[in-house]
Amino acid sequence: MALSMREREQFLAEPHIGALSVVERSDRAPLTVPIWYQYTPGGELWVRTGPDSRKAQAIRAAGRFSLMVQRTQPTVRYVSVEGPVIRTEPDSHERSWEMAARYLPQEKVAGFVEFDHNQLGEHIAIYMQPRHWVSADLGPA
Repeated sequence: MALSMREREQFLAEPHIGALSVVERSDRAPLTVPIWYQYTPGGELWVRTGPDSRKAQAIRAAGRFSLMVQRTQPTVRYVSVEGPVIRTEPDSHERSWEMAARYLPQEKVAGFVEFDHNQLGEHIAIYMQPRHWVSADLGPA
């Protein structure tokens, strides 16, 4: 059964690991990689990545990407969104902290943010406006 707009926005706002897909080359299927993301119902979706990563280069070239999230318990449910990139911004300590706090236990956030800054290098934040949605819940709770 398809989800209502409210249900799919709320599900996307939960901290799932996303599968980001973007056309990288015309002779191959889209590049698809796991990624942390942030979304607030009714708003923009954003991801962090290295400015010279394959996905950043492909997103710049395509001008859009899609993201799919899913769960298997208590029912199989998924939401997929696709849309244009609306802006790219330099990363910040605040964005790094926000993303880490979304996915990690509170006691691990500071250590991860330090590791991120010192070991993972420069990042950018890429913002997408969800325009096209596909969603379903495939069973009763």
